[in-house]
Amino acid sequence: MVNYILRRLGYAVIMIVLVSFVGFCIIKLPPGDFLTQKLEQLRARGDRSAESQIEALRAKYGLDRPFMVQYTTWAVNFLKGDFGESFQYERPVKDLLGERLTMTVVLALATLIITWVLAIPLGVYSAVRQYSLGDQIITTISFIGIGIPGFLLALIILFFAIVVLNQDVLGLFSKEYIDAPWSVGKVIDLLKHLWIPALISAVTGTGGLIRIMRGNLLETMGQPFVEAARARGLRNRDVIWKHAVRVAINPLIVILGSEALPGIIGGNALVSIVLNLPTIGPLFVDSLRRLDMYLAGTCIVFFTILLLVGNLLADLVLAWVDPRIRLE
Repeated sequence: MVNYILRRLGYAVIMIVLVSFVGFCIIKLPPGDFLTQKLEQLRARGDRSAESQIEALRAKYGLDRPFMVQYTTWAVNFLKGDFGESFQYERPVKDLLGERLTMTVVLALATLIITWVLAIPLGVYSAVRQYSLGDQIITTISFIGIGIPGFLLALIILFFAIVVLNQDVLGLFSKEYIDAPWSVGKVIDLLKHLWIPALISAVTGTGGLIRIMRGNLLETMGQPFVEAARARGLRNRDVIWKHAVRVAINPLIVILGSEALPGIIGGNALVSIVLNLPTIGPLFVDSLRRLDMYLAGTCIVFFTILLLVGNLLADLVLAWVDPRIRLE
C-alpha cells in the first residue's frame, strides 16, 4: 500500500506540472493580454498617458519577458507560496482566494450533504421497490434533475422569489450582515440564505447519483453473496444495507473523490454568478475572461491538486470499505 501511495504521488507531481504548463499556454493563446484590454479602455477615455502607464505595468508584472521565463518565475514562486498578483484587482492572488475560500467550502459542504442525504436513500428505495409508483416518481424527478441546467433553475427560482414572493435571494447574507463581523446573528442569517444555492447546486448531482445507486444496487442484489445472506435467514433490511449497499456504493465513493474536493474551490460557477455568491467559481470565470493569467493559472493548479488528492482518498476509502479491493 505504501508503494502504491508513493507511486500515485509521483504521478500526481508530473500531472500538476503538465497541467500548469498547458493551462498557462491556453491562457496565453488569445491575442494580447490583460494590459492590451486595459490600454484600449484608457484610450477610449482619452487618457494621453495610457501608453506609458501600460508599459510600466507590463514591466511590473513581467509581461515583457519571454513565455518560458514568465512560466518558470510563476512556478518557482508558486512553490514558495507566492501565487503572483492579480492584474484586475492589483492584489495578491493568495489574498483574493483566501477571502472567498471559507464561503466556497461552506457552500460545497452544504451541497454535498444535501446530495448524499437525498441520493442514497432514494436510490435504495427505487431499487428495492423496482417499477412501483414510488420508483416511477423518483425516476421522473431524477431525469428532470439531470436534464435541467443548474443556472437555469437558479434563474427560475430567482425570478419567482423576486417577482412573486418579493424576497431577496441574492448572495449569502442580508445587506446589514455583508461587512459585519462574525456573530450568532450572522451565522443564522447565513443559514437562512445558504439552503437555496445549496439545493440548486445539489439538484443535478442528486438526480445522477440516484440513477447510479439504483442501477448498481439492482445488479448487486442478484449476486451470490446476497442470496447467501438471505439463505442464512438475515432480515431483508440487513441484507440490503449491510451487504448489498456496501458494495453498490463503490462508484459513488469514486464520484465523491473526483468531484467533491474540486467542487470546494470551483463550486457551481454559473449558479454562483446568477445568485451573486462570494465564491471562487465566479472569480475564476472572470479571470479567464479578462486574461488574468496568474489568478486563472493558480485556480487551475488548485483544481488539479484537489482532483488528484480526491482520487487518491477515494481509492483508499474503497480499499477500506470493500475487502475485495484490499485483497486485489
